[in-house]
Amino acid sequence: MANGDATMRAYGAEQAVPTFDDPAFMPLAKPVAEARVAIVTSAALHRPDQDRFAAADTGFRALDRSDRNIIMGHWSPNFDHTGFQLDLNVVYPIDRLEELAADGTIGDVAPRHFAFAGNQPDTVSELRLDTGPACAQELLADEVDVVIFTPV
Repeated sequence: MANGDATMRAYGAEQAVPTFDDPAFMPLAKPVAEARVAIVTSAALHRPDQDRFAAADTGFRALDRSDRNIIMGHWSPNFDHTGFQLDLNVVYPIDRLEELAADGTIGDVAPRHFAFAGNQPDTVSELRLDTGPACAQELLADEVDVVIFTPV
């Protein structure tokens, strides 16, 4: 397994990283205690009734705020699923967000959250130009102010 990790690190180090002239986000216009917060993850999470993520799948899956019966479809051999199997919140901190909303630290938990399959090295442009903006529109439709990204 250590050899696989070294191989993946070397591969990642060779990948070009895009630079952007303008940030894709703006400063928060309200206090966090009034903000609606959503999660976007690259763990290929989905409900049992949704299509599984496949290789080169640049789409995303919406997860309802109340969903807890969630499958992790992340298939990298370098990722240990044990933490997720023991506690969903390791990858998808939905219960922690509910607690933060309950105690007034954040304003509200978004009605939907979104998952992508992150282990897709050849799809960056499609994610950047197509499905990423489409997901952002869904977040805007839900009046989300803050997004927590959980990369896996």
